[in-house]
Amino acid sequence: MSRAGTELTSGRDGAAPGEPVRLAVFDFDGTSIDGNSPVLLVSYLMGKKMLKKRVIARILLWAAAYKFRLPQNESWVRGLVFTAFEGKPAREVDAFLAEFYDERIAPLFRPEADAAMRAHATAGDVVVVISATFEPIILRASERHPFENQISTRMRVAADGTYTRQVEGLPVEGEEKLAALRRFGDARFGSGGWRLAHAYGDHHSDRAVLAAAEHAHAVSPDRPLSRTARARGWDVLDW
Repeated sequence: MSRAGTELTSGRDGAAPGEPVRLAVFDFDGTSIDGNSPVLLVSYLMGKKMLKKRVIARILLWAAAYKFRLPQNESWVRGLVFTAFEGKPAREVDAFLAEFYDERIAPLFRPEADAAMRAHATAGDVVVVISATFEPIILRASERHPFENQISTRMRVAADGTYTRQVEGLPVEGEEKLAALRRFGDARFGSGGWRLAHAYGDHHSDRAVLAAAEHAHAVSPDRPLSRTARARGWDVLDW
């Protein structure tokens, strides 16, 4: 499986010779699943008493500001969540997050998203899931659903193989989604060797990727994205 676009398979998939590869890109939280995996993870960690009370309070304050669309430090809040895993072996944490996916996220995966991914794959499109959530969660989903390529937020691993609280690069959020997607496409297929044929997203922060796609699909969109979709004539899906 691709890890943030760095472990890549060869070939040009279903593209005709000389034609750019078509990408079909899916957001994860609120699009592929009916829920928000980082929020659910915080709840899960709280239930297991793996987060300190002062950390929980800071995360809740961040969430309140985010709700009102105030500028926020995306790396900072992910570092807070990863205080639960700081200094622990990455392999053990990845297994924990895979178990979290199986228990809490798997039942939320939308059958409509699964069907759309399968249809794109059958048509020869390269299906990519792009998400701000933590990479081990998306890698687990890729084992159970029809996508092999993913771009997600990776936390830094120290030289001793344990997790730190630092994000590797930038969280895959907002404008960074499109930037990360371009890096992925150019690395795998070469500049000019791919095109963003379809994009699916639910949140106004997905606008950049949707606007860059030949065919944009707003999935059960929030109000700001719904307004944008109507204004631009994007497809609106009720999943």
